[in-house]
Amino acid sequence: MTRTAPAPVPAAAAAAAPAAQGTAPVPAVHPLWVVVPAHQEAARLPGTLDALAAQTDRDFTLVVVDNASTDGTARLARRFAKRAPFPVHVVTEPEKGVGSAVDTGFRYALAYGAAALARTDADCLPHPGWAAAARAALGSGAGLVCGRVVARADEHGPLGRAAFRLLVSLAALFGRIRPAHRRRHGYLAPYRMHAGNNMAITAHLYQQVGGMPRRPSPTDRLFLNRVRRHTSAVTRERRMVVGNSTRRLRAYGLLGTARWYLDKGPGRHREDPR
Repeated sequence: MTRTAPAPVPAAAAAAAPAAQGTAPVPAVHPLWVVVPAHQEAARLPGTLDALAAQTDRDFTLVVVDNASTDGTARLARRFAKRAPFPVHVVTEPEKGVGSAVDTGFRYALAYGAAALARTDADCLPHPGWAAAARAALGSGAGLVCGRVVARADEHGPLGRAAFRLLVSLAALFGRIRPAHRRRHGYLAPYRMHAGNNMAITAHLYQQVGGMPRRPSPTDRLFLNRVRRHTSAVTRERRMVVGNSTRRLRAYGLLGTARWYLDKGPGRHREDPR
């Protein structure tokens, strides 16, 4: 099933379900909804969609958020919907920025009654047990689940993947030792490595914290800290694995990518590495 709709107005999205191009809203079938923001991802989106179709747990609804794309991203998502093993909704968010796209997708799902929300990105490859691990972690009492990211095997060789592992480890260490992240600043949970392209959260908690910051990347650390101020139920689930694109490493180089992951911005590079 595919439903194409403009993005709901963020402030009102959770209050009333948006209609899909003149059709009446239908109730959500599955309590878990997966959101995939996508900007100019015609080349990589099919791989992400196929990885979602190959999940061991496919009892979810997918929302693809076309974020101001001009390359046929939305068309590919609609084509996939015709063969998908789960319901697929395609919505649009004209305001470019991953934060806006994610928030629009999550609030769209909330408007249809989603109880649990998961996210990956349109250049990522969730491993087959990803959705099952997210559902199990949320079902065990987690409010926010942070998954594990590894480098995609099809974009870099062994050295590139090793460099990516090093960068992720450095970013995690930096987050833990950063003075601003210490619990004396009002945080209820210790800092955990949080990749926005591999996360799950309960609908209730997402609304409690005010949603994803509607801004361009990076948004992950800001969102995590919003959650840490509200609950201690932040967990890391190692079985929730996503293959992460390494194209930023190719575009920025090792030092430039390290700067990005350490929250120092893109430097002389553009925020979008394509």
